[in-house]
Amino acid sequence: MKSSQANRRIVQVLVAVQFACSMLLGGCTQLGLSTPESKTIRSQKPVAESDPSETQTKLVGDVAYPFGLNYVRVESPALVTGLNNTGVDPAPSTERQMLIADMQARGVPTPSQVLASPKVSLVWVTGYLPPAVQKGDPFDIEVTVPASCETTDLRNGWLMETRLKEMAVLGGHLLDGHLLGMAQGAILIDPSANERENKAALVKGTVLGGGRAIKDRPMGLALRPEEKSVRVTSQVGNVLNARFHLYSHGTKQGVATPVNDERIELVLHPRYKDNIPRYLRVVRSVALSETPVQRITRLDLLERQLQDPVTAANAALRLEAIGKDAIRVLHQGLDAKDPEVRFYASEALAYLDDAACVKQLGQAAKDEPAFRAYALTALSTLNDVAANDQLRELLDVPSAETRYGAFRALRATNDQEVAIRGEVLGKQFHYHLVRTAGPAMVHVTRTGRPEIVLFDPDQTLNGPAVMDAGSSIMVKTDGDGSATVSKFAPNQPDQKRTISPKLDEVIRTIVELGGTYPDVVQMLQEAKKSGALASRFEVDALPTRNRPYDRRSDDDSDERSKHQLEVANPVPGLFGGDRKKDDATKKTAKK
Repeated sequence: MKSSQANRRIVQVLVAVQFACSMLLGGCTQLGLSTPESKTIRSQKPVAESDPSETQTKLVGDVAYPFGLNYVRVESPALVTGLNNTGVDPAPSTERQMLIADMQARGVPTPSQVLASPKVSLVWVTGYLPPAVQKGDPFDIEVTVPASCETTDLRNGWLMETRLKEMAVLGGHLLDGHLLGMAQGAILIDPSANERENKAALVKGTVLGGGRAIKDRPMGLALRPEEKSVRVTSQVGNVLNARFHLYSHGTKQGVATPVNDERIELVLHPRYKDNIPRYLRVVRSVALSETPVQRITRLDLLERQLQDPVTAANAALRLEAIGKDAIRVLHQGLDAKDPEVRFYASEALAYLDDAACVKQLGQAAKDEPAFRAYALTALSTLNDVAANDQLRELLDVPSAETRYGAFRALRATNDQEVAIRGEVLGKQFHYHLVRTAGPAMVHVTRTGRPEIVLFDPDQTLNGPAVMDAGSSIMVKTDGDGSATVSKFAPNQPDQKRTISPKLDEVIRTIVELGGTYPDVVQMLQEAKKSGALASRFEVDALPTRNRPYDRRSDDDSDERSKHQLEVANPVPGLFGGDRKKDDATKKTAKK
């Protein structure tokens, strides 16, 4: 390439100048006029003697490693109310003692009598605080009935406000740590679960987004023992703040704050909010110090590495770490014959906010499942009209996960985007009506936040059919263009609404009568099973990460083309993170 040849000529000229300077300084040294600069220049090897596969530039990752990337488990015993007489007074246990102590601390006068009611149950609540979580951020809550309690069904249950802490067993005793979160909300049980086929599914559930962090979790870099010094932490902070910055109340600020001689805390850059692992990889790929000659040499090397599918992923990340000076090289990757090279180059450009990558990322999301989650996440980072237009086009494709993935990417970019803007129904769940040229589809979530998306707001329920929405609400379609939503609850007057069979109206009526998100999900699932819902029904149709990619080559002798490979880049978190539940996770958090 002409640009590569020009770079090499520039390097040769600069090396010659450096060599001449070193000779002059060397002469000065022989005359007894040694300077600190002369030692520095003479110690450098000529570029031609460097390893052709790597540069001599020292990176942040050579002196530091990340901390704060683990998931922190928080838990507590808790009280669930609103059960249909399926609760049982729990037997004496550590969980019961802990719950009674908590109820007493909250001013409940007779906690033992409360636990004896069949409308309540003791449960164990677990949540996982993700990396870089901020105060007030939501997270999912898992609810299970402990072995010491014989409750048979948690359906219609409401988790009362619960304090969540880290816990550990030491010396046979269960000890708790600092308060890290709070939780409450409606419990979502698998609507298909029943006593005959799967009793266990009735005593465990999820409160989507029911947890709230009450403090920030720090994230950053720790120096390797041999590099420990205030000078190095200051140097790392300076180079990172030169590369990354954000604005707070109109004031430009860097992302790195050296804390002491071994620790640098990092603020998560907004562009990487849904891809923290990539952020840390890019941060560690920033050069600690680099002369203009070294920068040109490294760009030339990375340009060659980017064109090779084997090294393209790492080269693109390092080019991204360089910043705007590397955009020219990444643009060349967009024209490569190999789809991997095009993908890695376009992904890096997205995080550099360069819209030249939009077409390539849209194509990757549509046609290559292995790239889909990464491409959609990258598109969500771009503050550009073309990226929004590309995501809106993907709302119309047949693939359920591509459509919902594009919806979530649009939501991450701007939740007020007209194409996907929604509302909160009954202060319980997010509800979106999306007009699309694609086939009608209903999507619900069982992870993340409680959410229902109707792809095509004009969907209707067929009849005749009868569906339950929880234990007290029933939906009946007659097949004559009408539907009835009825509520029958103890000690309450019966309620009945006659409406159209339009799905949107049915959902809103259920909520008006006091139905919860789990109730609506149950109705939708029963409608699909009975045939009343003719359109596609999907639960958590998320782009799957770590899918194998078939690397094909025109040259059959190339052994690499015979193997399935995984995308080499860090896994984004836009479609759910990977949490660590074992004890090793907690050990990592204490480093």
